[in-house]
Amino acid sequence: MNAALMEGMPLREPTPPSRAPQGLALLGAIGLHVVLGTVLLSSWTPSFEPPSNAQILRTQLLSLPVPVEPHVQPEAPIEPPPEPAVPEPVVQSEPAPPTEAELAFKRAEQERAAEAARQQKLRQQREAAERERQAREAEQLRLAREAERAAEAQRQLEAERARAAAAEQARREAAAAADRQYLPIAKTPPVYPQRALDSGVQGECTVSYDVDPNGRVVSPQVAGQCHPLFIRPSLDAAKRFRYRPRIVDGQAVTVRGVQNTFHYRIE
Repeated sequence: MNAALMEGMPLREPTPPSRAPQGLALLGAIGLHVVLGTVLLSSWTPSFEPPSNAQILRTQLLSLPVPVEPHVQPEAPIEPPPEPAVPEPVVQSEPAPPTEAELAFKRAEQERAAEAARQQKLRQQREAAERERQAREAEQLRLAREAERAAEAQRQLEAERARAAAAEQARREAAAAADRQYLPIAKTPPVYPQRALDSGVQGECTVSYDVDPNGRVVSPQVAGQCHPLFIRPSLDAAKRFRYRPRIVDGQAVTVRGVQNTFHYRIE
């Protein structure tokens, strides 16, 4: 059927594609197809007539619209980025040589800076010397204080030792005074008898006696063998003896049975 329709109709040259947007053309084609389909469905209905000997063939020519190809918008070409502009070299002019005034001012500034640095160095040296002096004085003061404390401690130690020694001496004296042995103070030798000298008699004589609380000899008597010429001079000599009395519990007591031997020799 389409072939017959196309043979009976004159051929047309395709029109150039429209410049309308692609979306509008596509929507128009779809709508036209929908309308034609609806017309065909409504106009063509099968008839169920009884068959006859003569069959009738009906044909109907339909003209379909020429499909419109969608217009594809060509992509815009990507332009390369522009090359950066090369800056032109800047020609710097040479500075003018300094004038005499500028040179003199610069020299003055340098001299002032050097003088300020020298003064600062001197000030730092003086400050360092002052700190060292103060440190030495502080150290000397510390050493002097330590020496003074050591001397004071030594004095206190010596005073404590002296007090301890005095206390010990007092204790000893008190103990000696409380309990002390008798000691001879004066012992005069006897007179050698003239008759014994004339006769050339020599010998020994032991005398026994007591020492009273006053240190005097009491009750002298001859003990043992004694030549008769030596008895009297021995007893007289013993009576002249003096003693430091014996102390017991702080009291002087009599010492009994003291003996002394006299030796008579002709030299």
